Amino acid sequence: MSANDPDLESLLLRSQLWRGDRRAEVAVPSEPTGHATLDALLPGGGWPRAALTELLVRTAGIGELSLLAPMLARLSRQDTWIALVAPPHLPYAPALAAAGVALSRLLLIQAEQGADRLWAMEQALASGACSAVIGWPAFVHERGLRRLQLAAEHGQALGIFFSSGQATSSSLAALRLELHPADARGPIPGNDTAPARLGVRVLKVRGPGIGNTLALDVRPGMPVRPQEPSPPPAARQRTA
Repeated sequence: MSANDPDLESLLLRSQLWRGDRRAEVAVPSEPTGHATLDALLPGGGWPRAALTELLVRTAGIGELSLLAPMLARLSRQDTWIALVAPPHLPYAPALAAAGVALSRLLLIQAEQGADRLWAMEQALASGACSAVIGWPAFVHERGLRRLQLAAEHGQALGIFFSSGQATSSSLAALRLELHPADARGPIPGNDTAPARLGVRVLKVRGPGIGNTLALDVRPGMPVRPQEPSPPPAARQRTA
């Protein structure tokens, strides 16, 4: 089978196959991240479509959603849906709108149980109605990841999930990035427009680039509605 064989080329186009010796020379269906230096590292120049991307985050609120903001804004202008499954905090609509995201194209799916979160992600990915599914699963196991991968292929959707596992653990995701603050000082308190540096380390990619680390300029973590402390029992009785 020669390199120009159409059957071989069709196999290389499949999302679960990649060339280990160099970045794939065939077109990898992808969605630009909106960050030129990151796109330059990724085969296809962006987040892989019909596949899973795992974002490993040890500390929430370091700019992980801001990393996705350019992609979310672009996809929200299409006649498809973007599903957010079990985010840990309520997304703040004004901040999303300020980032260019069309709120009318967002689906917020709440699920408490880990199995329910995986089921919701699987259904959204396979539906064909969602261009992207962003999830915060409570746990991720190999069988669940295989189901999510098959669902992403079926729906030709972009699947991204956040995890807090060990960087050395294995993952079936096509792309795996570890995120960390790149500026030890962090964002300027009280100034949500101040730039922040987000560190991105490539843990897994289809092709060369594993171990590369970037520092990207992003806004501080996309604001979420602050969680107000629960009032004492007496106050709840007075306001009831």
